[in-house]
Amino acid sequence: MGLAYSDTVTDDDHRARTVASDAAPSTNTAPSTSAAPSRDLSGRDLTIDFVRVFCVLLVVVIHLLEVGIGKSASGAITVTRPLEQQPWFNGVTWAGQIMPLFFVVGGFASLTAWRRLKARGGDAAGFVRTRVLRLALPALPLFVFYVIVIGGALLFGADPAFLQTITTGAGSPLWFVAAYTLVQAMVPVMARLHERAPKLTLVALLAIAILVDVVRYSTNQGNWGLANLAFIWLFCQQVGFWYADGWFARRAWWQLVLIAAACYALLEPLTAIGPYSPNLLVDLNPPCLPLAVVAVAQASVLQLLKPALARLMQTRGAQGLVFIAGTRLMTIYLWHLPLIIALSGLALVIPGATPEPGTAAWWWTRPIFYVIVLAGLYGISFPLRWFERPRPLGPTPRSAVVFACALLTFIPAFAVLEWFLDFEYAVLGAVCLTIVALVLNRSPARKNIAMSVE
Repeated sequence: MGLAYSDTVTDDDHRARTVASDAAPSTNTAPSTSAAPSRDLSGRDLTIDFVRVFCVLLVVVIHLLEVGIGKSASGAITVTRPLEQQPWFNGVTWAGQIMPLFFVVGGFASLTAWRRLKARGGDAAGFVRTRVLRLALPALPLFVFYVIVIGGALLFGADPAFLQTITTGAGSPLWFVAAYTLVQAMVPVMARLHERAPKLTLVALLAIAILVDVVRYSTNQGNWGLANLAFIWLFCQQVGFWYADGWFARRAWWQLVLIAAACYALLEPLTAIGPYSPNLLVDLNPPCLPLAVVAVAQASVLQLLKPALARLMQTRGAQGLVFIAGTRLMTIYLWHLPLIIALSGLALVIPGATPEPGTAAWWWTRPIFYVIVLAGLYGISFPLRWFERPRPLGPTPRSAVVFACALLTFIPAFAVLEWFLDFEYAVLGAVCLTIVALVLNRSPARKNIAMSVE
């Protein structure tokens, strides 16, 4: 909850020829005898693609129900969170907090992509370069958009307090760019550790995460918890490595049920007796131990559901849905909250279009509003498609340059996570990501492209 994405974690050749969440239409230049281009889906776990898309679309649903924009009796615009006001909301977050699952499936895809890249003679710098670009390029137009919108609002005298309320919510998905850049940049290192000592690596990540939490809660210094932006999400990604290696597939169904049940049972003492919130949305930033526990449970449940999901993904309808949403996944994730807020504000000027948030009428209109939001996201995905489209890349810069670009991608998103979105951080993001795009997004020479086609 509060994503999710991008995964953006499939390898380059798969992005061009499958229905992966971050894939593009087939780039096969061979003639086709059919009207529609064929896609090679052999050897691919399509359930991972489905889960990634499902996670992002669920995040849109949750945020749609969390944002209630209306007017008070005096006519002032109010912003409420109707979903979190429900008495059952805490329990729902135990199932609806899907960010651990997103990092698990990201770990699966990342390890698979890294191994394929190594088999082709690739290196860590090349891997990290593609991962950083898949996060930085889609985020760049969003930061530019915020520079224009926030700057314009301040120029025209918008109330700073109200503007901060809006931008805090609108910028909240950017935490994912920081977290995912961090863990993706570490994939080559973590994969090496996984190959040498898989159990020790997983246990060490968990132990360090627990130690961070102990220091954080014993000192009442929340900033200590920021260290778990690395350790919790690296643990979840590492669980995905285990999933990729078949550990969960080798478990009997009843063992998976017991693992999932034990993990969810552990949440009760952690949240009732321990220092953690029963609202797993609160436990998201900074991330803490319950999310690591949920990651193991969700990986087990995913394995239990895999046969049913595999059958589902054999249908053209499911493949088409995953392909349409998957090729726009970062756009959907990054832009859904700004669009929800904009459409909610527009509805305020249309008589009768805005029921009071939290009322029965408001809840009944949410499915319609969801369809409108998805249609809007589909529309804006076309002018933004260049930023998600796979592209041929020229020679990889030096490793130091690549990792410096990863840091430039991380910094503005982390600043928004820690201090919330404002004009200065929007400018910082626009500048940093422009540098990343210019440095890393180098196209190959035309001669090389021609040779590759031949």
